[in-house]
Amino acid sequence: MYILFHWLLYAIAIMLSAYLLPGVKVTGLAAALVTALVLGLVNAILRPILLLLTLPLNILTLGLFTLVINTLLIILTSAIVPGFEVRNFWWALLFGVILSLINFILVQMTLGI
Repeated sequence: MYILFHWLLYAIAIMLSAYLLPGVKVTGLAAALVTALVLGLVNAILRPILLLLTLPLNILTLGLFTLVINTLLIILTSAIVPGFEVRNFWWALLFGVILSLINFILVQMTLGI
């Protein structure tokens, strides 16, 4: 039940982030749910591998290259999910930052209940 609740929160965060950014489009709740699922799977499977492969570059940039990896994973997700579109790299970068902030706020609000 806990996983389903956080999946729904993440989908809501995706919809709110897409609403705030004109360069990102989500066609509806179903597309947001699929986007949340695919983005979660991509982050669980590919992100650790990419972070390990780019560790020297990540150390050299003091961890800022992680933002580039997150942005590329968002672009990959937009290529996989039909109802989720990101216009370019910069919108994906901004979407990742806004999504993280909104998701953090939503999770903190629900923990207070």
